[in-house]
Amino acid sequence: MLSANFEVKVNHGWQGWVRNAITRYLRKLGREIQNDMERMAPVRTGLLRSSLYHEVNRGELRVGVRNVPYWSTVEFGSGPHEIRPVTKKALHWPGARHPVNRVWHPGTPAQPFIRPALYKRRGKL
Repeated sequence: MLSANFEVKVNHGWQGWVRNAITRYLRKLGREIQNDMERMAPVRTGLLRSSLYHEVNRGELRVGVRNVPYWSTVEFGSGPHEIRPVTKKALHWPGARHPVNRVWHPGTPAQPFIRPALYKRRGKL
């Protein structure tokens, strides 16, 4: 008569292995998204591009921009708006004929770089 015995042993460290695998995957994905953002970001001074980051903490991936307040204007653009002096009585710039107390800005077109980078990698999430 034939018989078979099976022994199943549970590796009690499996949770740590899974957590480490997820962390490695998120770090790789974050690096790819950040690289895409750097390629797509417009460059004038390089400050925006140099402020892009990614980080992984407790199974959570964050990508974004640090310490550049104008990132949202670049990403989403701005509509027409009026510019008035804040600390002086008038505005003046090189090439202007005379100081003025307000200027009408026509707006800035959007130059998205965060959303396209995320959309490009969304199949990997």
